[in-house]
Amino acid sequence: MAPDSFKESLTSVEAAAAMAAGIHDVDPAAEVVEVPIADGGEGTALALTPALGGELRTATVTGPTGTPVDAVWGFVPATSTAVVELAEAAGIHLVPVDRRDIWRAGTSGVGELMAHALDAGATTVIVGLGGSVTNDGGLGLLQALGVYVTDRDGTTVTPDAAGMAQADSLDITGMDPRWEDTQVIIAGDVTNPLCGVDGASAVFGLQKGATPQDLGPLDEALRRWVQVLAGGCGGDAGTIRDVPGAGAAGGVGAALLAVLDARMESGAELLLDLVDFRELCRGADLVLTGEGSVDVQTGHGKAPAVVAGSAAQQGVPTVAFGGRVSDSAEDLVPVLFHSVVQVSEPTAPLEESLARGAENLRKHVAEYLRKATEE
Repeated sequence: MAPDSFKESLTSVEAAAAMAAGIHDVDPAAEVVEVPIADGGEGTALALTPALGGELRTATVTGPTGTPVDAVWGFVPATSTAVVELAEAAGIHLVPVDRRDIWRAGTSGVGELMAHALDAGATTVIVGLGGSVTNDGGLGLLQALGVYVTDRDGTTVTPDAAGMAQADSLDITGMDPRWEDTQVIIAGDVTNPLCGVDGASAVFGLQKGATPQDLGPLDEALRRWVQVLAGGCGGDAGTIRDVPGAGAAGGVGAALLAVLDARMESGAELLLDLVDFRELCRGADLVLTGEGSVDVQTGHGKAPAVVAGSAAQQGVPTVAFGGRVSDSAEDLVPVLFHSVVQVSEPTAPLEESLARGAENLRKHVAEYLRKATEE
């Protein structure tokens, strides 16, 4: 059982448990291994930390709109590894749709979580980027780590996209020197560059509260911001801007690459490697995965696709379950998945489907297994 989260319905841990229950409804003696996964977005800390033998901790940090939020992060004492999930401190789920203001949302809380990790003794910090409501280029995060960012008049800018648009100078001398000996790994869920038609603003801006008229100015602000980043760190703006994943979480990827010399990884592949997934599924009869919506985009490096690819290397078929399954998902069968199964009732209201996510997933897993064994 290796599902991602079903957004607004089930965490990956809950989804794996529901799948396991569906299997046991049909065959109580079946051996079931639950491996909740994530691709860097919501649920990364919850899925990865226990798998690595770590402990979940909670810290009160600055939320995306400036009000405090309680954010969960993970720490693995045996390896001095921390797992920081951006969505916990700057996630889109933290701000109702009618209150989203892309110019005023910031990532200060993510930097505060990273500082907590450093103080706990972490020498490796995995930062899951995904599910953000921000487009500040990681400005707030950097300021929380002690980076000094000013406008042309030498005034400190606000920790949001509006402040990023005014940024003219960046000074990293105030950062904790321990970061020089700390490895930062980006667990990303997208490969978008920072700017352009495939960049952070154009692709994700509207869902974060931008208007169509905001997209051009936001993109231009990120173009200027990467020049400031490069100027303050001695890097090459063009290289930073165009790195796949630099546009993750509204440009946080670019900030971490430039200032902390972070290493970019596929979130899902990183997690599967860390838990030795290929060995876990060796000899299995079937792998079950899933996420909230299964469509043609699922095949482009999203967590269920990475699971299926890893399982295929061991000769194990994978079945994907989705809260919603689009017609385009059929293109993934049999290329990627053995089957795709929708778990919500087509005519049911969305609120009802989300509330009954565990029940529906359990039911459809059991139904699939019954049919498979009959065949």
